[in-house]
Amino acid sequence: MNASSAEKGLFISFEGVEGAGKTTNIEYIADKIAQGGHEIVLTREPGGTKLSEAIRELLISKEYPEMHIKTELLLMFAARSEHLNTVILPAINAGKWVLCDRFTDATYAYQGAGRGIPEDIIATLETLVQGSVKPDYTFLFDLDAEIGLGRAKNRGETDRFEQQHIDFFNKIRDKYLELAKSDEPRYRIVNAQYDLDTVQKQIDQLLTDILDL
Repeated sequence: MNASSAEKGLFISFEGVEGAGKTTNIEYIADKIAQGGHEIVLTREPGGTKLSEAIRELLISKEYPEMHIKTELLLMFAARSEHLNTVILPAINAGKWVLCDRFTDATYAYQGAGRGIPEDIIATLETLVQGSVKPDYTFLFDLDAEIGLGRAKNRGETDRFEQQHIDFFNKIRDKYLELAKSDEPRYRIVNAQYDLDTVQKQIDQLLTDILDL
């Protein structure tokens, strides 16, 4: 299923390494879209529901640094199943626009490229949980991994993922760029190395180009 149709809302995901500025800019984009008269659901992964947020706490907590990579993967998809079926799909079917901070592409980047889990395993779980559901558009906030990690650390205490070695994040960034190249109709790349004003000018142009906003 593609979420886009005359009756249904739009599903937009936002991806990028730590410190790329997704959260700040999702709120900016939500305001822009709302000004066009669309009802917005702003959500995130892992999370988005009470149960999924509880799973998120398990995933990012430094109490479980040695969590098995397959456990991590299964928890991601457990949270996604609940989120998709109780928040995302009902909202889209009601004509709302869903803006989601990360979705399954993050799993291919973090658990696939970062942790080394074979893509066919991830694809099997993706099909089980999502069927053919994918975002209509994905905004990739691309940033040098070392710069992004530095920004993330400057925000304060880091979580279990942010404590990984720089090589982990380099693999993630490379995977995101690979995904963007392989699915160009869906992906839009924002160069996140610049100051906020310059980044948001890029966003304005992208919104005009693809959403006529």
